[in-house]
Amino acid sequence: MSTHARPLAEWLAAASDAELAALFDARRVRTDAGWQDFFDAAEALLDPASIARILPTLSIAEAVVLSDAVEAGRAASDSSERTTLERLALLRPDGTPPPPVATAVSEREKPVLPEAAAPRASDDAEQAHAAERAFTTVSTLADLLLLARAKPFALLTGGTVSAAEKRLLNEAGVAAESIDDLIAIAADAGLVHADERRLRTTAHADEWLRSSVADRWSGLVTAFRSSLPRGVRSADGGWIPTTAWSHAHPWDPAGAARAEALLGRARLLGLLADGDSEPEWTRPLRRGDRVDPEPLTRLLPAEVDRIFLQNDLSAISPGPLAPALDVRLRTIASRESAAQASTYRFSPESIARALVAGETEQSILAFLDTLSLTGIPQPLRYLVTQTAQRHGLVQVSTDPETGRTRIESGDPHLIEAMAVDQTLRPLALTKHVGSITTRVGRDTVYWALIDARYPATLVDEDGMVISGERTPVAPADGSTTVDHGPLIAALRSHQGPDADAAWLDRELEAAVRARAVLKVTVGMPDGSTRELVLEATGLGGGRLRGRDRTADVERTLPVSSIRAASVIAQ
Repeated sequence: MSTHARPLAEWLAAASDAELAALFDARRVRTDAGWQDFFDAAEALLDPASIARILPTLSIAEAVVLSDAVEAGRAASDSSERTTLERLALLRPDGTPPPPVATAVSEREKPVLPEAAAPRASDDAEQAHAAERAFTTVSTLADLLLLARAKPFALLTGGTVSAAEKRLLNEAGVAAESIDDLIAIAADAGLVHADERRLRTTAHADEWLRSSVADRWSGLVTAFRSSLPRGVRSADGGWIPTTAWSHAHPWDPAGAARAEALLGRARLLGLLADGDSEPEWTRPLRRGDRVDPEPLTRLLPAEVDRIFLQNDLSAISPGPLAPALDVRLRTIASRESAAQASTYRFSPESIARALVAGETEQSILAFLDTLSLTGIPQPLRYLVTQTAQRHGLVQVSTDPETGRTRIESGDPHLIEAMAVDQTLRPLALTKHVGSITTRVGRDTVYWALIDARYPATLVDEDGMVISGERTPVAPADGSTTVDHGPLIAALRSHQGPDADAAWLDRELEAAVRARAVLKVTVGMPDGSTRELVLEATGLGGGRLRGRDRTADVERTLPVSSIRAASVIAQ
């Protein structure tokens, strides 16, 4: 037990539950910490390993205040930084650093506040280039989300996308070098969530995909600002000059690399222009004001809401198609090229994919009719009708009597084809009275048939068609709330009238282990007190043994008579 922990233990006991929860959250305390009382909590918070974890999170201003207090050996001056350091248990209520904190800080390089110059305003050419880059980022991120929605990405142990996935994404038109930054931007905005080493889109991603470019960009940059490390954030809710980002957390070994990554994402979002100048639309965000996308969007190409449908089953958009229309069109057709004038192509597979997703022949034709500037060509109308007629020939359900999955079709040739299809062999299909059954789950069988390009549909016990969901969306907010309430309640339960006596026992035990010199205040029978300076040598049977430094004799004192004890620095 550290002999320096009592002031902190007393502060913890007097703090509110909200203050304790904020402290434990900032210090990354486990909710199942095996602490019995506030003495244990104080000792753990003053442990060198715990201090080493919190120091890298300090902003440069906080690090300077703490370093100055340690170097000067006196209380820190009143400031917001001192208040923050006290709430983090790195300064005592009197503004002085506990000895374990002072030791840890003295081993680190003294931070120096850098001189940060005001950002240079971008010229017209730089703004135009930044706007183009922001537009490309928003469009590429939309492509990434659509791909992840169809098939979640595999993640490595460290949380990054695997090299194999990056190759596939690169082939799909997503630049491999920007994938990690794009995913980080999407994660900050709550558009994706890592779940069991798979990166899945959230329900918020669907809403974002159908939003305008202005709303898409506004959501991304607002989330980017909110997720910046607190050392980078300014007091008004904006951020400090970007030239100071690399110095924002001076005791974080990875601080410079993380700052460079953040600056790279700011460039992708158009918040930094060439030469790290500041575009017009960045200024309100830096100052902590609401985002205003108008200066950016006026530099972007105008969106269109009509396309040209061609006889060769292709479609041409004369400009950037409105996002909501683009998302729906891409459930019906595959996009072949992405530019201001994009091209799409219809195929039996793309139409079948739309039918699986819940579209019908009527809904597809009605949508294309409102979208087309040239009507619906006969070949495309025929393709939609033919694919819709074929869709649903294979029905997948669960047999209520046996619990097995049943596959039925009015076309006996399809039954025969599925029974001998080698790609379906893992399903262990068995023929049964004009149908096929298997022990494999209904949804798994359904998607296996879809992948093998059979016109399958899911039906319930009454034969009603139901929609299948292959990749359920992740929660809109994938973060988990840490609840320290039970831990705080457990610590409170050990508070009581015997707390001082329990703390004294711990102090004496620690002093004996350290062979420390104590100033002991002893209560005398006549009600007076006497101070002794003892080198603690033993504790047991309710008595403290030690050598009296003044009289040079061994003394044994009843612990019940000791009113106070403090360590004398050697």
